[in-house]
Amino acid sequence: MNHPGADGAHRIGPYTLLAPQGAVGGNEVFSARTDEGLLVTVTVVGPALAADPEFRDRFRAAVEAARALSGAFLVPVVDADADASVPWLATRFTAGLPLRQAVDRHDSLSEPALRMLADGLAQALAVLHAAGTVHGGVTPESVLLTMDGPRISALGMAGATASPAPAPTDDMFDLGSTVLFAACGDRPDTGTLPVSLRDVIGGCLYPDPPDRPTAEQLVDYLRHQNLPALQCSWLPPAVTADMAAAAAAVGSASAGGGARDPVPPPPATTGTGVSRRQLIIGLAGGVAVLGGGAAALAFSGDSSPAPDGRAGSTSRPASPSGVRSPSASAASPSSTDGPAQIVLDGPDATKAWSGTGKNAPTCLEASDKVVMVVTDAATSFLDAETGDSVFQKLNTTNQFGTSMSTYPTAYADGVFYLLCDTPSKSGLLAAFDAGSGKVKWATKMADAEPGGGKHLTLYSSHYVAAAGNTVYVCGNVMDTSKSYSDKAPSTGYIRAFDAATGKGLWRVKGTDINNVLVPPTGSHLLATSAVPGEKPGRVQMIDAGRKGARGWNVPVQRDAFYFTTGWPLTCYADGLFLFAGGNGNKLFAVDAATGSEKWHQRFDAKSGDEVRIGTPFSSPDGATVFVPVGSDLAALATADGTIQWVATLDGANDMGGANSFAASSGLGGKDAQCSADTVFATDGAKTLWAIDAATGRARWKYNDPGQPDVGFKWAVGGDHVFIASHLTMTAIAAHGR
Repeated sequence: MNHPGADGAHRIGPYTLLAPQGAVGGNEVFSARTDEGLLVTVTVVGPALAADPEFRDRFRAAVEAARALSGAFLVPVVDADADASVPWLATRFTAGLPLRQAVDRHDSLSEPALRMLADGLAQALAVLHAAGTVHGGVTPESVLLTMDGPRISALGMAGATASPAPAPTDDMFDLGSTVLFAACGDRPDTGTLPVSLRDVIGGCLYPDPPDRPTAEQLVDYLRHQNLPALQCSWLPPAVTADMAAAAAAVGSASAGGGARDPVPPPPATTGTGVSRRQLIIGLAGGVAVLGGGAAALAFSGDSSPAPDGRAGSTSRPASPSGVRSPSASAASPSSTDGPAQIVLDGPDATKAWSGTGKNAPTCLEASDKVVMVVTDAATSFLDAETGDSVFQKLNTTNQFGTSMSTYPTAYADGVFYLLCDTPSKSGLLAAFDAGSGKVKWATKMADAEPGGGKHLTLYSSHYVAAAGNTVYVCGNVMDTSKSYSDKAPSTGYIRAFDAATGKGLWRVKGTDINNVLVPPTGSHLLATSAVPGEKPGRVQMIDAGRKGARGWNVPVQRDAFYFTTGWPLTCYADGLFLFAGGNGNKLFAVDAATGSEKWHQRFDAKSGDEVRIGTPFSSPDGATVFVPVGSDLAALATADGTIQWVATLDGANDMGGANSFAASSGLGGKDAQCSADTVFATDGAKTLWAIDAATGRARWKYNDPGQPDVGFKWAVGGDHVFIASHLTMTAIAAHGR
């Protein structure tokens, strides 16, 4: 992939990649368009899979087989390149909404909808199985709900490229699990299935594969029940309204290239679904994160510790996770037990300086005096006060830069750290003196370890962090001797380097290390993990003073919070680790050294809906913890969890739904940061807010109409925030002066 033109857009094959839509099995999924403006979904094969010598042959054969397949509930393959340096697959754009998001936001499906879901998936799998192929990846994330029924891709990467390949009976188990999820969310109970489906879906979940029905048998079973057909839309109006919002967003992204006229958002509806005419353009067959408004929150301060003095007294949820709520404009103040909400509103920011470069920055890092700007061509340094270039440019680059799961830069104690490449070497960890711009050291991190025969163990670096005399690199590990399964836990790693010399100190890896929090001080790290399915995840202390030895750990029942490897979804403040637990609506504060609970705070929606808190973050002095929950941002005293203030967003996000803080999605990345007295946070309308940390009132807001579709990149240094939008760099003072 390269970065042609001033807009910095990535391309692969003949497609312009518009925005990342998620990751599946180590492969990245993007919405994309052709030069003529047609929308597709592109899956970029991850390096671990592409490194398998036999993968390309299997992939090539699977693509050819998939091209010949067609069916009412299959998304066809339109293009692929198995021989490219980075293999990829393109499928036809399809207007719809991922099943998981529909259930998380709007609760379980009705009986008629469940029957249509089961029938559509069974028909799609029957086509695949009759052709001798297996999907291998039917999940709530991969099933797309459309106006005409469910859809899955005609080529499931797991089923097509795994060795050995899964069996058709595995697909039937996945179908049963997916329908069950649609009926009751993340707490599976076959008793919640309607009578018309209970026996056959229960049969799909039989432990012995030969006892499960075939896809054709499931289709035949449903037809012979002779139940009345639906006379209206199979999906509730709220789901189709979300489809319309997502459709407008993708239409806007496609129009950004100038190849097509923008597609206007669908008109608002009242009490009815959205017609297919309104869904002219929609989701490009992948996972899209839809911004949703949070219900008004009531804060229940419950600081009593768990019975055993640990933070493990979390219970299983009574309903699916996610914020299912009215629009932000319908929010009311929080309960009388806490402070009244402050609706954010402020003047437009005044720029301290702004300038244009030759290459679009891929990532930024800043101190109070210098801004490090990294592109796919070089690394340069700017004076924080003026924006003028200082020091000599370096030939270190980072092509892919900052994303939801990667953050390749860090700054600590007068040194910038960068995960980078040079023209002659790749996979480097480099340290630059912030006072001179000179390279202190650069360490080649072996990204593969030889295994038995042709197999390798591949290391993918997600982010770098520095604390004291140690620099840490965290990421995930792929063993090419094992086939991928979305039911198997992922393996993460921590690698420690001497901050003065770059010499490797120690490394640990395991399925209990998924994303890792490195506090700015101390020797205790926090690793979070999860196992797909019904097993609980864990929050675990890693003792850096003992070369990564495992310390205390507590279970987290809502494992979905921590299954994504990447930027940590936890927080450190004043000797405490903070993380989400319970139904996702409790913030636990535990002693970093012992794991004993100090306090926890519960967040409830006043409408009665379930809420899910986002990634917490702290003030530089550790005295205050900030918690994003949908449209709300709460400030808590670190000492006891007392609510100090609650700020709330008003208006719509860039997809037409209720606005929310980006950090509330819990997907990772630095969507919120602090200076000494200011909280900076982005929202779903791609606006950056500067909020007074003491009062919760907005100082200013910043929005660049010309920013990239995925939003701008930004970093905080001293009392300034630095923003990269396409080729333009802008600095704004925290107090807006």
